[in-house]
Amino acid sequence: MERALTAIAAALAIGLSALATAWVQSRIGSAGTGAIAEKPELRGIVILMLAIPETIVILGFVVAMLLLFGGW
Repeated sequence: MERALTAIAAALAIGLSALATAWVQSRIGSAGTGAIAEKPELRGIVILMLAIPETIVILGFVVAMLLLFGGW
């Protein structure tokens, strides 16, 4: 039972962080498209802003791995 709850917690860590990242990137993408339409020189900054939320998924993955293989 404990192993099953740990697996559910790991799945939630990955799933919720991926869901949050997708939502944030959709907001950044729509705002970034408008910004690039007005000032094309902002393209690099917008790409960087789209990449930053990916760290949320990476942290969710790290938490999931710690839950599954960390010995808790």
